[in-house]
Amino acid sequence: MDTIRSLRCFVRAVELGSLSAVAREEGTTQPTVSKIVAALERELGVRLLERSTTSLQATPQGMRFYQRALGVLAEYQEAVAEARGQTETPAGLIRVNAPAAFGQFCLNAMLAPFLARHPQVDIELILDDRMVDLVKEGVDIAVRQGRELPPDAIARLAGSSPRQLVASPDYLRAHGKPKQPQDLARHDYIRFAWLADGDLLTLYNGEHTETVPTRGRYRVNHALAIREALAAGGGIGLCPLWLVQDLLDSDALVRVLPRWHGQEQPLHLLSPSRRYQPLRARLLLDYLAEQIALLPGYNAS
Repeated sequence: MDTIRSLRCFVRAVELGSLSAVAREEGTTQPTVSKIVAALERELGVRLLERSTTSLQATPQGMRFYQRALGVLAEYQEAVAEARGQTETPAGLIRVNAPAAFGQFCLNAMLAPFLARHPQVDIELILDDRMVDLVKEGVDIAVRQGRELPPDAIARLAGSSPRQLVASPDYLRAHGKPKQPQDLARHDYIRFAWLADGDLLTLYNGEHTETVPTRGRYRVNHALAIREALAAGGGIGLCPLWLVQDLLDSDALVRVLPRWHGQEQPLHLLSPSRRYQPLRARLLLDYLAEQIALLPGYNAS
């Protein structure tokens, strides 16, 4: 029996809750994975998984074995990496998850040079605004904006993007420029659709903080749509600079109330909370951290 493969199949079965999902990852069939796990159970003399027609989960003994198996696999991978030393070549699949707008606008272009540099590496980029379970969904690296992070992941701060009020010159010519934060209540305000504070906007100016009501008839759940609506003269919006810095540089947008700003938007690179990461994932983490720090509208971490 291939013990390492058996442990890997068992661990992923627990994490994915499906032998078919493990089979897809391994490039084999569900009956083959089932036989591998069954052989491991026979060798141990313990039932590790409870199977039904609709679900699969670890038994109490299986969950304890799962925790130990994670450590064994991590030690094995570290030993392999150490034995290979400098001769190790990055190879294999890296699964990356990122927010839709940032992935489309910034991240997508970063990955082609990395792939060209490492011809034996494959990347699967999934653009998704929800907070995914890295382990369950087999994600190697997740890009996340904002301050809410999963407690069971390793987070690396890659940079922060200031957030500024912006509008098009045409909009301001037609509607006038706000002189103070309270004036925003008389303007068309474009915002993200699902904000916890709703129409309330908190702005900062040194030690001064103002929370003001806004009024807007247009709300949207995609940052690139907000960008386009602002450039088209639809209103005023609070945007991270990574999203609009090029439009500010070309004067398609201008800053509104420039002494006031929103809370900075941090960007973190997340990886599963395991001690060992494959060389390919470590290299991509370092590469992304370097490239994000160079993006217009980002302050390096």
